[in-house]
Amino acid sequence: MEHPLRAPEASESTQYFSQRALAERIAASRSFQSSPRLRNFLLYVADCALRDVPGEATEQHIGMHVFQRPPGYNSSEDNIVRTNARLLRQKLAEHFSEEGSQEEVILEIPKGHYLPVFRPRTPHEGLSTLPLPSAVSIAIESPPSPLRRQWPGVWIAAALGVLFIAGVAGTLGWKHHRARQNVVDRFWAPFLSGPSLVIYSNALFVGDSATGMHYAPRGATPDDLISGEYVDTYTGIGELASVYDLTRLFDGRRAQFTLKRSLLVAWDEARTENLIFIGSVAENPSLRVLPDTMNFSLISGDGWSGIENRQPKPDELPLYSRPEHPLTRDYAILALLPGLEPGRKALVFSGLMTMGTQAAVEFACHSEGVQQILRVAGAPDGSVRSFEAVLETTLGGGVPLETRLVAIHLR
Repeated sequence: MEHPLRAPEASESTQYFSQRALAERIAASRSFQSSPRLRNFLLYVADCALRDVPGEATEQHIGMHVFQRPPGYNSSEDNIVRTNARLLRQKLAEHFSEEGSQEEVILEIPKGHYLPVFRPRTPHEGLSTLPLPSAVSIAIESPPSPLRRQWPGVWIAAALGVLFIAGVAGTLGWKHHRARQNVVDRFWAPFLSGPSLVIYSNALFVGDSATGMHYAPRGATPDDLISGEYVDTYTGIGELASVYDLTRLFDGRRAQFTLKRSLLVAWDEARTENLIFIGSVAENPSLRVLPDTMNFSLISGDGWSGIENRQPKPDELPLYSRPEHPLTRDYAILALLPGLEPGRKALVFSGLMTMGTQAAVEFACHSEGVQQILRVAGAPDGSVRSFEAVLETTLGGGVPLETRLVAIHLR
Protein backbone atom coordinates (compact mmCIF):
# COMPACT_ATOMS: atom_id res chain seq x y z
CA MET A 1 0.00 0.00 0.00
CA GLU A 2 1.05 3.62 -0.46
CA HIS A 3 2.57 5.28 2.61
CA PRO A 4 2.21 9.09 2.39
CA LEU A 5 4.04 11.03 5.08
CA ARG A 6 1.75 12.09 7.89
CA ALA A 7 0.79 15.74 8.32
CA PRO A 8 2.94 17.46 10.96
CA GLU A 9 1.63 18.97 14.18
CA ALA A 10 1.65 22.74 14.51
CA SER A 11 4.35 22.59 17.18
CA GLU A 12 6.88 20.72 15.05
CA SER A 13 10.06 22.46 13.95
CA THR A 14 11.17 23.92 10.65
CA GLN A 15 13.64 21.06 10.36
CA TYR A 16 10.74 18.61 10.33
CA PHE A 17 9.13 20.45 7.41
CA SER A 18 12.34 20.62 5.39
CA GLN A 19 13.15 16.93 5.96
CA ARG A 20 9.58 15.93 5.16
CA ALA A 21 9.70 17.96 1.92
CA LEU A 22 13.01 16.31 0.99
CA ALA A 23 11.56 12.81 1.43
CA GLU A 24 8.55 13.74 -0.70
CA ARG A 25 10.79 15.21 -3.45
CA ILE A 26 12.81 12.01 -3.56
CA ALA A 27 9.68 9.86 -3.73
CA ALA A 28 8.36 11.97 -6.63
CA SER A 29 11.66 11.92 -8.54
CA ARG A 30 12.34 10.04 -11.78
CA SER A 31 14.50 7.51 -9.93
CA PHE A 32 11.46 6.21 -8.04
CA GLN A 33 8.70 6.58 -10.64
CA SER A 34 9.17 3.05 -11.98
CA SER A 35 9.63 1.52 -8.51
CA PRO A 36 6.41 1.99 -6.50
CA ARG A 37 7.47 -0.54 -3.87
CA LEU A 38 10.76 1.21 -3.20
CA ARG A 39 8.87 4.51 -3.05
CA ASN A 40 6.49 3.07 -0.45
CA PHE A 41 9.47 1.64 1.46
CA LEU A 42 11.15 5.06 1.47
CA LEU A 43 8.04 6.95 2.59
CA TYR A 44 7.30 4.46 5.36
CA VAL A 45 10.77 4.51 6.95
CA ALA A 46 11.06 8.29 6.45
CA ASP A 47 7.81 8.69 8.33
CA CYS A 48 9.22 6.55 11.16
CA ALA A 49 12.30 8.75 11.33
CA LEU A 50 10.33 12.00 11.26
CA ARG A 51 8.03 10.78 14.05
CA ASP A 52 11.04 9.44 15.98
CA VAL A 53 9.64 5.92 16.30
CA PRO A 54 12.60 3.66 15.40
CA GLY A 55 10.71 0.68 16.84
CA GLU A 56 8.35 0.83 13.84
CA ALA A 57 11.20 0.65 11.31
CA THR A 58 12.14 -2.95 12.05
CA GLU A 59 12.26 -5.70 9.44
CA GLN A 60 9.02 -7.19 10.79
CA HIS A 61 7.11 -3.90 10.70
CA ILE A 62 8.36 -3.02 7.21
CA GLY A 63 7.45 -6.47 5.93
CA MET A 64 3.94 -6.11 7.33
CA HIS A 65 3.20 -2.48 6.43
CA VAL A 66 5.04 -2.16 3.11
CA PHE A 67 5.05 -5.68 1.67
CA GLN A 68 1.79 -6.98 3.19
CA ARG A 69 3.43 -9.87 5.05
CA PRO A 70 1.32 -11.43 7.85
CA PRO A 71 2.15 -10.57 11.48
CA GLY A 72 4.91 -12.78 12.83
CA TYR A 73 6.11 -13.96 9.42
CA ASN A 74 9.53 -15.65 9.35
CA SER A 75 11.89 -12.93 8.15
CA SER A 76 14.87 -15.31 8.24
CA GLU A 77 13.26 -17.30 5.42
CA ASP A 78 11.58 -14.38 3.65
CA ASN A 79 14.25 -11.80 2.79
CA ILE A 80 12.01 -9.35 0.95
CA VAL A 81 12.86 -6.43 3.26
CA ARG A 82 16.62 -6.98 3.10
CA THR A 83 16.54 -7.37 -0.68
CA ASN A 84 14.57 -4.17 -1.20
CA ALA A 85 16.62 -2.26 1.39
CA ARG A 86 19.71 -2.94 -0.71
CA LEU A 87 17.91 -1.71 -3.83
CA LEU A 88 16.62 1.35 -1.96
CA ARG A 89 20.13 2.33 -0.88
CA GLN A 90 21.26 2.06 -4.51
CA LYS A 91 18.33 4.20 -5.68
CA LEU A 92 19.06 6.87 -3.08
CA ALA A 93 22.74 7.01 -4.08
CA GLU A 94 21.71 7.29 -7.72
CA HIS A 95 19.22 10.06 -6.92
CA PHE A 96 21.66 12.26 -4.97
CA SER A 97 24.35 11.91 -7.64
CA GLU A 98 21.98 12.86 -10.47
CA GLU A 99 18.54 14.43 -10.07
CA GLY A 100 19.12 15.34 -6.42
CA SER A 101 22.65 16.63 -6.92
CA GLN A 102 21.58 20.15 -5.86
CA GLU A 103 20.18 19.04 -2.50
CA GLU A 104 22.11 20.40 0.48
CA VAL A 105 20.80 17.63 2.75
CA ILE A 106 21.17 13.93 1.95
CA LEU A 107 18.80 11.18 3.09
CA GLU A 108 20.45 7.80 3.44
CA ILE A 109 19.81 4.44 5.09
CA PRO A 110 22.94 3.17 6.88
CA LYS A 111 23.85 -0.46 6.21
CA GLY A 112 22.54 -2.76 8.90
CA HIS A 113 19.66 -0.39 9.69
CA TYR A 114 16.33 0.57 8.12
CA LEU A 115 15.77 3.94 9.79
CA PRO A 116 17.00 6.72 7.48
CA VAL A 117 19.16 9.63 8.58
CA PHE A 118 19.21 13.19 7.26
CA ARG A 119 22.68 14.74 7.07
CA PRO A 120 24.27 17.78 5.40
CA ARG A 121 26.09 17.12 2.16
CA THR A 122 29.82 17.09 2.95
CA PRO A 123 32.27 19.37 1.07
CA HIS A 124 33.88 16.49 -0.84
CA GLU A 125 30.42 15.46 -2.08
CA GLY A 126 29.85 19.03 -3.24
CA LEU A 127 26.84 20.43 -5.05
CA SER A 128 27.02 19.94 -8.77
CA THR A 129 28.10 23.08 -10.59
CA LEU A 130 25.94 24.41 -13.39
CA PRO A 131 27.17 26.87 -16.04
CA LEU A 132 26.10 30.44 -15.46
CA PRO A 133 23.40 31.75 -17.80
CA SER A 134 24.70 33.75 -20.74
CA ALA A 135 23.21 37.01 -19.41
CA VAL A 136 25.46 36.84 -16.34
CA SER A 137 28.48 36.02 -18.47
CA ILE A 138 27.88 39.16 -20.52
CA ALA A 139 27.88 41.30 -17.38
CA ILE A 140 31.14 39.77 -16.09
CA GLU A 141 32.87 40.23 -19.43
CA SER A 142 31.84 43.90 -19.81
CA PRO A 143 34.70 46.35 -20.50
CA PRO A 144 36.53 47.75 -17.45
CA SER A 145 37.01 51.35 -16.26
CA PRO A 146 35.52 53.41 -19.14
CA LEU A 147 32.09 51.88 -18.52
CA ARG A 148 32.42 51.49 -14.75
CA ARG A 149 29.58 54.01 -14.28
CA GLN A 150 27.24 51.77 -16.30
CA TRP A 151 27.71 48.61 -14.18
CA PRO A 152 24.53 49.07 -12.12
CA GLY A 153 22.51 49.13 -15.32
CA VAL A 154 24.37 46.12 -16.68
CA TRP A 155 23.71 44.15 -13.49
CA ILE A 156 20.03 45.08 -13.62
CA ALA A 157 19.88 43.84 -17.20
CA ALA A 158 21.71 40.68 -16.21
CA ALA A 159 19.32 40.08 -13.32
CA LEU A 160 16.33 40.57 -15.61
CA GLY A 161 17.91 38.17 -18.06
CA VAL A 162 18.40 35.56 -15.36
CA LEU A 163 14.80 36.00 -14.20
CA PHE A 164 13.57 35.64 -17.79
CA ILE A 165 15.63 32.46 -18.30
CA ALA A 166 14.45 31.08 -14.97
CA GLY A 167 10.85 31.88 -15.88
CA VAL A 168 11.14 30.16 -19.23
CA ALA A 169 12.86 27.16 -17.67
CA GLY A 170 10.21 26.97 -14.97
CA THR A 171 7.42 27.13 -17.51
CA LEU A 172 9.04 24.45 -19.65
CA GLY A 173 9.66 22.30 -16.59
CA TRP A 174 6.02 22.61 -15.51
CA LYS A 175 4.83 21.78 -19.01
CA HIS A 176 7.14 18.76 -19.04
CA HIS A 177 5.76 17.66 -15.67
CA ARG A 178 2.19 18.05 -16.90
CA ALA A 179 3.03 16.16 -20.09
CA ARG A 180 4.37 13.25 -18.03
CA GLN A 181 1.09 13.19 -16.11
CA ASN A 182 -1.06 13.53 -19.20
CA VAL A 183 0.36 10.48 -20.97
CA VAL A 184 -1.31 8.32 -18.31
CA ASP A 185 -4.62 10.16 -18.81
CA ARG A 186 -4.27 9.74 -22.57
CA PHE A 187 -3.69 6.01 -22.29
CA TRP A 188 -6.62 5.45 -19.92
CA ALA A 189 -9.00 8.03 -21.47
CA PRO A 190 -11.65 5.58 -22.81
CA PHE A 191 -11.83 3.79 -19.45
CA LEU A 192 -11.90 6.96 -17.34
CA SER A 193 -14.63 8.65 -19.37
CA GLY A 194 -16.99 5.73 -19.97
CA PRO A 195 -18.50 2.84 -18.04
CA SER A 196 -15.74 0.36 -17.18
CA LEU A 197 -15.88 -3.14 -15.75
CA VAL A 198 -12.81 -4.65 -14.05
CA ILE A 199 -12.80 -8.45 -14.18
CA TYR A 200 -10.27 -10.29 -12.05
CA SER A 201 -9.17 -13.91 -12.18
CA ASN A 202 -11.45 -16.35 -10.42
CA ALA A 203 -9.90 -19.78 -10.83
CA LEU A 204 -11.89 -22.88 -10.00
CA PHE A 205 -10.23 -25.17 -7.43
CA VAL A 206 -11.07 -28.65 -6.22
CA GLY A 207 -10.52 -29.64 -2.58
CA ASP A 208 -10.19 -27.44 0.50
CA SER A 209 -7.55 -25.73 2.63
CA ALA A 210 -7.31 -28.73 4.98
CA THR A 211 -6.78 -31.47 2.41
CA GLY A 212 -5.15 -29.29 -0.24
CA MET A 213 -6.53 -27.49 -3.25
CA HIS A 214 -5.63 -27.88 -6.92
CA TYR A 215 -6.99 -26.52 -10.18
CA ALA A 216 -10.19 -28.07 -11.45
CA PRO A 217 -9.90 -29.92 -14.79
CA ARG A 218 -9.27 -27.50 -17.64
CA GLY A 219 -12.52 -26.15 -19.06
CA ALA A 220 -14.61 -27.31 -16.10
CA THR A 221 -17.40 -25.09 -14.74
CA PRO A 222 -19.19 -25.22 -11.36
CA ASP A 223 -22.04 -27.04 -13.11
CA ASP A 224 -19.64 -29.87 -13.95
CA LEU A 225 -18.67 -30.43 -10.31
CA ILE A 226 -20.52 -31.55 -7.21
CA SER A 227 -21.45 -28.70 -4.89
CA GLY A 228 -19.09 -28.58 -1.92
CA GLU A 229 -16.22 -30.20 -3.81
CA TYR A 230 -14.99 -27.02 -5.49
CA VAL A 231 -13.87 -23.56 -4.39
CA ASP A 232 -14.46 -20.50 -6.58
CA THR A 233 -13.67 -17.62 -4.23
CA TYR A 234 -9.87 -17.37 -4.49
CA THR A 235 -7.66 -15.08 -6.53
CA GLY A 236 -3.95 -14.23 -6.49
CA ILE A 237 -2.17 -11.62 -4.37
CA GLY A 238 -1.00 -9.95 -7.59
CA GLU A 239 -4.58 -9.52 -8.74
CA LEU A 240 -5.44 -7.98 -5.38
CA ALA A 241 -2.56 -5.50 -5.66
CA SER A 242 -3.62 -4.72 -9.24
CA VAL A 243 -7.14 -3.78 -8.16
CA TYR A 244 -5.60 -1.52 -5.52
CA ASP A 245 -3.48 0.25 -8.18
CA LEU A 246 -6.51 0.70 -10.44
CA THR A 247 -8.54 2.09 -7.54
CA ARG A 248 -5.86 4.71 -6.88
CA LEU A 249 -5.70 5.60 -10.58
CA PHE A 250 -9.45 6.01 -10.96
CA ASP A 251 -10.00 7.74 -7.61
CA GLY A 252 -7.26 10.24 -8.42
CA ARG A 253 -9.23 11.26 -11.51
CA ARG A 254 -12.68 11.05 -9.93
CA ALA A 255 -13.67 8.14 -12.12
CA GLN A 256 -15.30 4.86 -11.16
CA PHE A 257 -15.38 1.25 -12.26
CA THR A 258 -17.40 -1.83 -11.42
CA LEU A 259 -15.45 -4.80 -10.01
CA LYS A 260 -16.49 -8.41 -10.57
CA ARG A 261 -14.84 -11.78 -10.34
CA SER A 262 -14.63 -13.67 -13.56
CA LEU A 263 -17.18 -16.39 -12.87
CA LEU A 264 -19.89 -13.86 -11.98
CA VAL A 265 -19.74 -11.72 -15.11
CA ALA A 266 -23.05 -11.43 -17.00
CA TRP A 267 -22.08 -10.79 -20.59
CA ASP A 268 -25.36 -9.24 -21.70
CA GLU A 269 -24.60 -6.44 -19.26
CA ALA A 270 -20.85 -6.30 -19.88
CA ARG A 271 -21.10 -5.90 -23.65
CA THR A 272 -21.87 -2.20 -23.34
CA GLU A 273 -18.88 -1.40 -21.09
CA ASN A 274 -15.14 -0.96 -21.44
CA LEU A 275 -13.46 -4.05 -20.02
CA ILE A 276 -10.29 -4.45 -17.97
CA PHE A 277 -9.13 -8.04 -17.47
CA ILE A 278 -6.73 -8.86 -14.64
CA GLY A 279 -5.13 -12.31 -14.63
CA SER A 280 -4.07 -15.20 -16.80
CA VAL A 281 -6.51 -16.66 -19.32
CA ALA A 282 -6.06 -19.98 -17.52
CA GLU A 283 -7.66 -18.43 -14.43
CA ASN A 284 -9.90 -15.84 -16.08
CA PRO A 285 -12.61 -17.59 -18.13
CA SER A 286 -14.04 -14.23 -19.15
CA LEU A 287 -11.06 -13.65 -21.44
CA ARG A 288 -12.35 -16.37 -23.72
CA VAL A 289 -15.12 -14.14 -25.04
CA LEU A 290 -12.56 -11.77 -26.57
CA PRO A 291 -10.88 -12.34 -29.92
CA ASP A 292 -7.64 -14.30 -29.51
CA THR A 293 -4.48 -12.23 -29.33
CA MET A 294 -2.88 -12.42 -32.75
CA ASN A 295 0.77 -11.90 -31.85
CA PHE A 296 1.35 -13.35 -28.39
CA SER A 297 -0.18 -16.29 -26.53
CA LEU A 298 0.38 -18.09 -23.23
CA ILE A 299 1.63 -21.65 -23.67
CA SER A 300 2.80 -24.28 -21.22
CA GLY A 301 4.50 -27.67 -21.12
CA ASP A 302 5.60 -30.18 -18.54
CA GLY A 303 6.60 -27.97 -15.62
CA TRP A 304 7.12 -24.78 -17.61
CA SER A 305 5.13 -21.89 -19.12
CA GLY A 306 5.90 -19.01 -21.42
CA ILE A 307 4.62 -16.49 -23.95
CA GLU A 308 4.90 -17.47 -27.60
CA ASN A 309 5.80 -14.70 -30.05
CA ARG A 310 4.07 -15.78 -33.25
CA GLN A 311 5.62 -13.08 -35.44
CA PRO A 312 8.97 -12.19 -33.86
CA LYS A 313 10.79 -9.12 -35.09
CA PRO A 314 14.59 -9.23 -35.57
CA ASP A 315 15.30 -8.00 -32.03
CA GLU A 316 12.66 -10.20 -30.33
CA LEU A 317 12.60 -13.76 -29.00
CA PRO A 318 10.20 -16.42 -30.32
CA LEU A 319 9.50 -17.51 -26.72
CA TYR A 320 9.59 -15.63 -23.43
CA SER A 321 9.81 -18.25 -20.70
CA ARG A 322 10.51 -17.69 -17.03
CA PRO A 323 13.14 -19.73 -15.17
CA GLU A 324 11.66 -22.15 -12.66
CA HIS A 325 14.52 -22.34 -10.15
CA PRO A 326 15.31 -19.83 -8.85
CA LEU A 327 12.25 -17.81 -9.85
CA THR A 328 13.84 -14.46 -10.67
CA ARG A 329 11.78 -13.34 -13.68
CA ASP A 330 8.20 -13.31 -14.95
CA TYR A 331 6.46 -12.24 -18.15
CA ALA A 332 3.05 -10.78 -18.93
CA ILE A 333 0.92 -9.84 -21.92
CA LEU A 334 -0.41 -6.28 -21.94
CA ALA A 335 -2.91 -5.70 -24.75
CA LEU A 336 -5.35 -2.97 -25.81
CA LEU A 337 -8.08 -4.56 -27.92
CA PRO A 338 -11.45 -3.55 -29.41
CA GLY A 339 -14.32 -4.12 -26.97
CA LEU A 340 -17.35 -6.30 -27.51
CA GLU A 341 -19.38 -3.40 -28.94
CA PRO A 342 -18.31 -0.61 -31.35
CA GLY A 343 -16.70 2.30 -29.52
CA ARG A 344 -15.70 0.18 -26.52
CA LYS A 345 -12.18 -0.92 -25.53
CA ALA A 346 -10.66 -3.82 -23.61
CA LEU A 347 -7.39 -3.92 -21.67
CA VAL A 348 -5.77 -7.26 -20.85
CA PHE A 349 -3.15 -7.74 -18.11
CA SER A 350 -2.22 -11.42 -18.20
CA GLY A 351 0.93 -12.67 -16.46
CA LEU A 352 2.41 -16.12 -16.46
CA MET A 353 2.06 -15.81 -12.71
CA THR A 354 0.20 -13.46 -10.42
CA MET A 355 3.34 -11.32 -10.02
CA GLY A 356 3.60 -10.75 -13.78
CA THR A 357 0.00 -9.54 -13.83
CA GLN A 358 0.68 -7.15 -10.97
CA ALA A 359 3.80 -5.76 -12.67
CA ALA A 360 1.86 -5.18 -15.92
CA VAL A 361 -0.82 -3.11 -14.17
CA GLU A 362 1.81 -1.05 -12.34
CA PHE A 363 3.61 -0.49 -15.65
CA ALA A 364 0.45 0.92 -17.26
CA CYS A 365 -0.36 3.16 -14.29
CA HIS A 366 2.92 5.12 -14.39
CA SER A 367 4.08 7.65 -16.97
CA GLU A 368 7.43 5.96 -17.70
CA GLY A 369 5.72 2.73 -18.74
CA VAL A 370 2.95 4.46 -20.69
CA GLN A 371 5.47 6.58 -22.59
CA GLN A 372 7.17 3.41 -23.87
CA ILE A 373 3.81 2.14 -25.15
CA LEU A 374 2.83 5.45 -26.76
CA ARG A 375 6.07 5.68 -28.73
CA VAL A 376 4.70 2.81 -30.82
CA ALA A 377 0.93 2.86 -30.29
CA GLY A 378 0.23 6.59 -29.96
CA ALA A 379 -1.90 7.96 -32.82
CA PRO A 380 -1.59 11.54 -34.21
CA ASP A 381 -5.11 12.39 -33.03
CA GLY A 382 -4.18 11.65 -29.42
CA SER A 383 -5.82 8.23 -29.23
CA VAL A 384 -4.03 4.93 -28.65
CA ARG A 385 -4.03 2.27 -31.35
CA SER A 386 -4.75 -1.36 -30.53
CA PHE A 387 -1.59 -3.26 -29.64
CA GLU A 388 -0.20 -6.36 -27.96
CA ALA A 389 2.95 -6.20 -25.83
CA VAL A 390 5.14 -8.44 -23.71
CA LEU A 391 6.59 -7.18 -20.42
CA GLU A 392 9.47 -8.70 -18.48
CA THR A 393 9.72 -8.15 -14.74
CA THR A 394 12.53 -9.07 -12.38
CA LEU A 395 11.51 -10.60 -9.06
CA GLY A 396 13.00 -10.34 -5.61
CA GLY A 397 11.65 -11.57 -2.32
CA GLY A 398 8.53 -12.85 -4.02
CA VAL A 399 7.49 -9.48 -5.52
CA PRO A 400 8.08 -7.71 -8.85
CA LEU A 401 10.87 -5.11 -8.71
CA GLU A 402 11.60 -3.68 -12.18
CA THR A 403 9.56 -4.06 -15.37
CA ARG A 404 10.50 -3.37 -18.98
CA LEU A 405 8.88 -3.60 -22.39
CA VAL A 406 10.50 -6.33 -24.49
CA ALA A 407 8.12 -6.58 -27.46
CA ILE A 408 5.17 -4.62 -28.85
CA HIS A 409 3.11 -5.17 -32.03
CA LEU A 410 0.27 -3.09 -33.42
CA ARG A 411 -2.86 -4.97 -34.38
